[in-house]
Amino acid sequence: MGVTYVEGQVKGPSGNSRTVKFLVDSGATYSLLPKTVWTAIGLKPKRKLSFTLADGTPIERSVSEAHVSFPQGEAHTPVILGEESDEALLGVVTLEILGLVFNPFDRTLQPMRMLLC
Repeated sequence: MGVTYVEGQVKGPSGNSRTVKFLVDSGATYSLLPKTVWTAIGLKPKRKLSFTLADGTPIERSVSEAHVSFPQGEAHTPVILGEESDEALLGVVTLEILGLVFNPFDRTLQPMRMLLC
């Protein structure tokens, strides 16, 4: 299994933005921003959710919303407000909002086949 990173811009309600190197994680539901990023762009917690890590460990984290921009498009998306040591993750919800899908064969983001039903 390969590891894929994509670079994008994140912006908060203050108008501040940062360039972030995201690990594409098709197993993650929400995207995650490290504390240094989400505090710099002025995000505030909107609610708390419980998550389960891959090893079964339960954790609780706050969630907010950020504007993300990639070469393939831009949108608002929910983001987990991570801790200092957390890595930026690009999760499935953000990919779906952008109309993108991860191609595991060439490890690229591709347009999603959209269905209207």
